[in-house]
Formats: sequence, structure tokens, C-alpha cells
Amino acid sequence: MTHRDKSAVRGLIEELLTVDLGEVDHGDAMRRLLAAALQDLVDAEATARIGAGRYERSTERVTHRNGTRAKQLATPAGQVELAIPKLREGTFFPSLLEPRRRIDQALWAVIAQAWIQGVSTRRVEALVKALGNETGISKSAVSRICAEIDEYVQLFLERRLDEDGTWYPYLWLDATYLDVRIGKRVVSQAVVIATACSATGRREILGMAIGDTETTDFWTSFLRSLRERGLKVADPGHGDPTGVTLVISDAHSGLKAAVKAILPGASWQRCRVHFARDVTQHLGSARSKPVNALISTIFAQPTAEAVIASYHQVTDSLRAGFGDIAAMLESAEPDLTAFAPMPVEHWRKIWSNNPIERLNREIKRRADVVQIFPDRDSVTRLVGAILLEQHEEWQYGERRYLSEISMRKLLDTLTENLPNPRPAVPAGRLSLTA
Repeated sequence: MTHRDKSAVRGLIEELLTVDLGEVDHGDAMRRLLAAALQDLVDAEATARIGAGRYERSTERVTHRNGTRAKQLATPAGQVELAIPKLREGTFFPSLLEPRRRIDQALWAVIAQAWIQGVSTRRVEALVKALGNETGISKSAVSRICAEIDEYVQLFLERRLDEDGTWYPYLWLDATYLDVRIGKRVVSQAVVIATACSATGRREILGMAIGDTETTDFWTSFLRSLRERGLKVADPGHGDPTGVTLVISDAHSGLKAAVKAILPGASWQRCRVHFARDVTQHLGSARSKPVNALISTIFAQPTAEAVIASYHQVTDSLRAGFGDIAAMLESAEPDLTAFAPMPVEHWRKIWSNNPIERLNREIKRRADVVQIFPDRDSVTRLVGAILLEQHEEWQYGERRYLSEISMRKLLDTLTENLPNPRPAVPAGRLSLTA
């Protein structure tokens, strides 16, 4: 048997047989043995997914390995690290790690909590009966599961954002609303979410918060919490462009004021989709279609100069018949065209809030099962679990959201546009991991 064919478990057993068992740390040996066994299972599933073993020639091969990513896993024997294979084409995540299991646990915990507290809807009652738990839900079991979920959700939502010099040039902000029981009333609560693209081109979920409404104070508090966790802000005036460069959101006044106060140095991109909805609301569905079609030509231009020229042309052409819309375009020009100085390869990803709206739809789909959350903690529990799973899928997905080459182009663009390059940034600072 060659080295590459030997399983991790077999290799560890052979190693243990060569040492004095009295000198072996049995806890460490058990942890290593468990890690080796899990690694063998991961590798076996990867081989089945690829259609061939490592270095094996096979007509059934569908792709190739492309290195690994480290994955920490909590086990009864302690923390173990697994190497998750990456693929040249497609993605791979081992089924034994159950990437959706935490969401299912969180959803069950919310349903059970609502049922126990007697604040559940008819749909929840029906779900409890369908699960055969009409009389068997234990308060202690629910409390235990809730505590376990709260622990890893809290670790995720409170993690540092500046490890390894990470910085995030693009930040998307949005809110969705869920019904929550507070006291004896059911009220609508704003759930705000921040997603970002790191300088390496990968998307991440930075955090969430729950509040009564999207006030300036609420958004300010949320953005300040991200800053306190290490979210870096660009300082182009002092020669440092690495930090939040562009914030993408709708035109909520409270959010805009908070961005200006907490993220100085960042431009604001008004979501073009939300602007189109504002036009539709102003003109009505039928009259707005040709107007929105004309406005969309602005975003079909190949260069930043062409975008600005087209913007002015479209605005002028609307003055005669749609003066109000022309005025809207005039006042929104700096915000609707903030994407233009960025690399062209990024434009489709940064001129709207579509990426985070898809995430909001997934949250709504899961929340619809519950309908009314029993309290705010249960919202954090379920939504936090959904965000954590999505974050991990983005991290372990093979394809970057934005290519590494285009991110280097962004860094070059930001550096070239520095208004005052002195004092110089220390050598090595201007990199994808600043």
C-alpha cells in the first residue's frame, strides 16, 4: 500500500502501536482517532463526488481536486480540524457535517417554544401534532437546544471582522420585517442585515440586529457595533484606501444618515431596483414601463464616461413629458452612479441590493412556518442560524463572488484615485489582506 492510499485511521493506529501506551494521552488519542475517522469519511465522499480517487485515472471522473479548506468541528472529544476538499468545478460540502441541520434545529426550537408558551398560531399547532409531539415536548429539552443554538449564533454574530487584516470594500445593507409577540401584543419588528464582499472576492455575512423601526439611531447603533468588531473604514485623505468603499442600500433616510456618520470615506450606491420601484409608484404600472426601460439604458453602457453621458441624455429626454422623474434623476445622480468608478466587472453585483434581497426571501420562507415569533430571542435564534449557514456556504463555495483579478484591479483603482497619497501607507499594507 502506498502512502497516498493509506487511510488516516490506519496511519494513526500504526503510530500508536509503536509507542508506549502508558505515555499516551488517552483524551488526545481519542480526539485524533475521531478526527482521522471523520477525515476518512470526508475523503471517501469527495472521491464519490469526483468519480475518482486522488491521482487516479478514471473515465468516471467529473472534476479534479483543487486543494482543501480547514473546517473546525466541535465533538465530544474536543475540537477537531478537518480538511474539506475543494473542487476545480462545482462545490463540495460533506453530508456528515449536515450544513442545514442547525437551521432545522432552530426552526424546531422556535416552534416548540411558541407551543410551550401558549402563543402559537394554528399552523404551529398543526405542525406540533404532525410531528407527534402534542404531549411530548419537554421544556428542559427546548431550553437545552435553545442554549446550544444561542451559543454558536452568538459566536458567529459577535466574531471579529479584522482577523488576518481582512477588509471589506463593498457593504450591502437591508431590512426585512417579522411579526413578534412582545408582551401581550404582536408587533412588526425590523431585522437589519449586513452582508459584504471581502477584498479576496468572497461574500460574508457581517451581522444582524432587531429593532422597532429603521430609525437613524437604530442604524447608527448597528453600524457602530460593526465598527467596534473591527469593520475597517477607508481613509483616502491619509493615503489608505483599504476599507469600506461603497455601501449599497435603498434610499431610507435613517440609513443614509447613519452611513454618513459611521462610515466616513465610503460612497453610497442607491439600489437601482428600488429606484425603479419608486418610479413605478409615482407613475403607475402602465406609464412607468417605458420610462424604466429608458432609464435602464444608463446601466447598459460599457464605460464610466458613457454611463454619465447616458444619464444626462436620459434625464434631458424625460423633461418634457415626465418632469417629475427628470427631477428625481437629477437629484439622485451621485447616488445612482456611485458604482461607475469601480471595475466594470463588478457593476452588476454592486448597483443593486438584489443579493441581500434573495437572502431576505429565504428568511421570510423559513419565518412563514412560524408566522408569529414568541419573542425577540427566537428571531435571533432562527435568523442567526440561517445567516450562519449561508455564510458557511459562501465561504466553502468554490466560486468567488468577485474574481481575485478584478479585486486587484479595484485596489489599483482606489490607490490611483487617492487625493493625498502622503503620508504613505506602510509597505505591504496595500494588499488584498490589508
